[in-house]
Amino acid sequence: MTSLAHFIVRSTRKHEWINITVEVQNLVTASGIAEGICVVFVPHTTAALTLNENADPDVPVDVQLALDAISPDRREFRHREGNSAAHTQTSLVGSSVTLILTQGVLLLGTWQGIWFNEYDGPRTRKVYVQVLGERPAP
Repeated sequence: MTSLAHFIVRSTRKHEWINITVEVQNLVTASGIAEGICVVFVPHTTAALTLNENADPDVPVDVQLALDAISPDRREFRHREGNSAAHTQTSLVGSSVTLILTQGVLLLGTWQGIWFNEYDGPRTRKVYVQVLGERPAP
């Protein structure tokens, strides 16, 4: 069985990390699939997804500071839209995460959450969730 759904994320700042764990789990639950995998994907070139700590709000801030150090905005970038650093950060982090699903629940570590990373906001974005697996026997 497969189930495909999506939801909207609205960022309010240029760089913003938004915890989407609850939204993804809600779509997994709605799918009725109990055992399998869940793929979460963003079809945007200046937004990404990652798994990281969701307990300490300083972690996303620190990781974004590190990404800004690795890929700062630079005058010599040629891309006319002026968001080459956002494209680079998206490439470094990635556009999808794949999670194991067991007993209808996303298998995450104690401190892990699913983060939508905005690098060129504020924007309205789509997040796709595909669940593949088996529904429980009736």
